[in-house]
Amino acid sequence: MCSVLALAIILERLWNMRRVKVIAPDVIVQINHWIGQGVVEEAMTLCRRVNTPMTNVVMAGLQSAGSPRAEIRLTVEDAGRQEVPVLEKNLSWLGICATISPLIGLLGTVTGMIKVFRVIALEGPGNPFALASGISEALITTAAGLIVAIPSLLFYYYFTSRVETLVSEMEHHSLQLVEVLVGRHAEWKK
Repeated sequence: MCSVLALAIILERLWNMRRVKVIAPDVIVQINHWIGQGVVEEAMTLCRRVNTPMTNVVMAGLQSAGSPRAEIRLTVEDAGRQEVPVLEKNLSWLGICATISPLIGLLGTVTGMIKVFRVIALEGPGNPFALASGISEALITTAAGLIVAIPSLLFYYYFTSRVETLVSEMEHHSLQLVEVLVGRHAEWKK
């Protein structure tokens, strides 16, 4: 069960955490162009049509255009904080799979060893074939737990790092947006 859940989460995150699905760089370039031209409605329409975490942050900034710099920045930062859980979606479950898989394997090891000791108690230590079944169960469950846990843990840390990278890039674009909005608003007033 852990292996299926971990695989599903890994595939979903690999698909949805691509830069093009989170940042949409081409869209951001187009939005910045329209803001530069003073066509804010077109930029807002594009943000609504291309629903990504970054465009949601941009939309919040566009909706607060005309406000003081500090207010726009606060609005953009708040929108960015609301998008972080979208990026971290299901990562806690992946971490849980990585944590409990070896424990489930250890449980199998213990039950396998209990079988070995039961065989020894009933038949004595002289029957290696009877002992092999319990030892085999112990080793297979331990290996299975590690086979699930190791890749799950690696991907968990990869995705956690990826979230930090994407959030950092979103912050960079957001700060640029604030400056463009503040600068353009001053020009629009003239």
